[in-house]
Amino acid sequence: MCRSVDVKQAVLAKNDDLAHTLRDDLARRGVTVVNLLSSPGSGKTELLGRVLARAVGRGVPVAALTADLATENDARRLARSGAPVQQVLTDGLCHLEARQVRRRLEGWLPDDTAVLFVENVGNLVCPASYDLGETLRIVLMAVTEGEDKPLKYPTAFGSAHLVVTTKTDLAAPAGFDEAAFRANVHRVNPGVEIVRTCARTGEGVDTVLDRALATRHAAPPHRPPLAPRPHDHGHTHDDPHDDGHRHTHDDPHGHTHDDGHAHTHGREHTHPGDHAHPHPHDEARPHPGDGDPAHDGGHDHSHPAPAVTPAPAS
Repeated sequence: MCRSVDVKQAVLAKNDDLAHTLRDDLARRGVTVVNLLSSPGSGKTELLGRVLARAVGRGVPVAALTADLATENDARRLARSGAPVQQVLTDGLCHLEARQVRRRLEGWLPDDTAVLFVENVGNLVCPASYDLGETLRIVLMAVTEGEDKPLKYPTAFGSAHLVVTTKTDLAAPAGFDEAAFRANVHRVNPGVEIVRTCARTGEGVDTVLDRALATRHAAPPHRPPLAPRPHDHGHTHDDPHDDGHRHTHDDPHGHTHDDGHAHTHGREHTHPGDHAHPHPHDEARPHPGDGDPAHDGGHDHSHPAPAVTPAPAS
């Protein structure tokens, strides 16, 4: 058990170091990263598409990286906004890591990008433990998911700089108790701002974009209790209702693979090398939990990315 905890700590420590470097590198380029976390089906892809389209309409240079276990459906949807988008297929992994983000941005991210939105895998457990080099972490929840969700997933909600409710047009039919929800959010993350949004009506879209843009030149105004601290390898991913035990990582598998595919969509910013194919022998690589906490994902097999035409807007 101690060995397992040590390996998980090593994996998270290495990720934190990479995230810190990535954040600094992108900041020097004038890029701020926004990490979007939610459960599957929360509506974050639809909302992100609206935010990207609004940014394009306002002349703000934005880009998006979207992660999923399979299919390029989300990237195609997001590309309709007119912003450059890249899909990362994780091949079953439940979260993104800083190394994956860094590798996918090489040779792809447009030089004028102001905000990079990273749509994480739909999951409120594992992704919460991984700093991706973001300046702003947004946790989203649909009003149909229940007022007690923040209490069930305190690590995710407790590490958010901003909490966003989606599908607010369904609040009344769903019997959503907004006051109870807000109270539960503030139990695990006192003082965090909560923004109401609805992709269908456009409610809150400008607010989300404005909050992202505000972090380009200043730190987020809110410091969550579980915010990642650079080089703090004791980690702050604990449950705020700690009973004396340290919770280091919600994912028992300690995944650190980086063999997901990357597909580019959107404007003319398509470069060779963005489409990485896993090979059969990659499946046999040891997990960090098998005794190699320094494992760096092996070599990267890259091939020119095929040209993909974004689906027409509906």
